[in-house]
Amino acid sequence: MNAAPEEITSLVGREVYSNNGVFVGEVEDVRLDLDTQSVTGLALAELNHELFAGRVDGNTGVIVPYRWVRAVGDVVLINDIIERLETGTDEPEVETEQQAT
Repeated sequence: MNAAPEEITSLVGREVYSNNGVFVGEVEDVRLDLDTQSVTGLALAELNHELFAGRVDGNTGVIVPYRWVRAVGDVVLINDIIERLETGTDEPEVETEQQAT
């Protein structure tokens, strides 16, 4: 069963959910490592404001490490970010990103 390869740009616009079904945000861009030619992070916008309350303002997005991605289909599933935000686990890896206006 050979699946046709998809372009990286196909990730843009997909909704991102935690593995517990909580909406996290929408993929706005991807972070690439040009040396290894691999995706290293997903830049999210249209964030779940309840999830990121007090952590980012309205003009900011976040970048989550791509290693958190569990599955990519019609939506992107990531490891449970809620637990990470509440406990501080890997919190420094969730980077805030200033959005262009």
